[in-house]
Amino acid sequence: MHTLLITATELQQLQAQGSPCAVLDCSFDLMKPELADGFFDSERIAGAWPAHLDKDLSTHTPGQAVNGGRHPLPQREIVAQWLGSLGIHNGMQIVVYDRNKSQYCGRLWWMLKWLGHDAVAILDGGLQAWKNAGGAVDSGPVATAPATPAQFNLNAPLRQLVLTDTVSTALGQDTQTVVDARAGARYRGEVEPLDPVAGHIPGALNRPFTENFTDDGRFKHPDLLKAEWDQVLAGRPASTVVHHCGSGVTAVPNMFAMELAGFGPTALYAGSWSEWCRTPGLPCAKG
Repeated sequence: MHTLLITATELQQLQAQGSPCAVLDCSFDLMKPELADGFFDSERIAGAWPAHLDKDLSTHTPGQAVNGGRHPLPQREIVAQWLGSLGIHNGMQIVVYDRNKSQYCGRLWWMLKWLGHDAVAILDGGLQAWKNAGGAVDSGPVATAPATPAQFNLNAPLRQLVLTDTVSTALGQDTQTVVDARAGARYRGEVEPLDPVAGHIPGALNRPFTENFTDDGRFKHPDLLKAEWDQVLAGRPASTVVHHCGSGVTAVPNMFAMELAGFGPTALYAGSWSEWCRTPGLPCAKG
């Protein structure tokens, strides 16, 4: 069972063995969401299903979200129903990837852990690594979903979701270490291209999620990640870390990198800055 990373070669071996496996393409563009469907139609791993950040991995339907922000998480039951509609069940190894240096696929990796499904892994290096390894690709509209949905059962969450009230209540306490995954200029409040207020949660540390990757979009070696994260935490217990970003998507590569480095699972504040800065009465910092 692969629970963190999987290489293109390992995925090819699983498929050759006929192991029950589902592959989902999470490619996206935050600044141009309309491009996502075109990404999938133009080129994807053969047999992959689309996992659209706005349509599948978020919800804007009243009463169906568990948090606020720009990309609210759907309720667990809704996600399980969507997976089942694709023929995906609990007995499968699930592999998620994108063509954006794993910027978006971590969202679905985390969501599956949140549903209680441990057999989910990120394809290291994404679509580019798959192609470099000679993996089969496909294009055009996706195949029709199976007429009879599979049963995807919910289990106890394997990762912790943290809401705004929890983060605000623990603000400034030693029991919580908030880590902001956005680029330094956004963290400092110098620019803000997406949300109405610039800045960061007071006391938050900054670790841009892009720093977890090599130039080719693979995750850095665990030993290097361990050294870098030790420097970020500066003695703070890893167990106190709560990750966030703009809308709960690019925070996951930070969480994932910590796990690769040998730290235990940490928490995700999925509402992130986009919810925090819209919540009346909450403090915002700059610099």
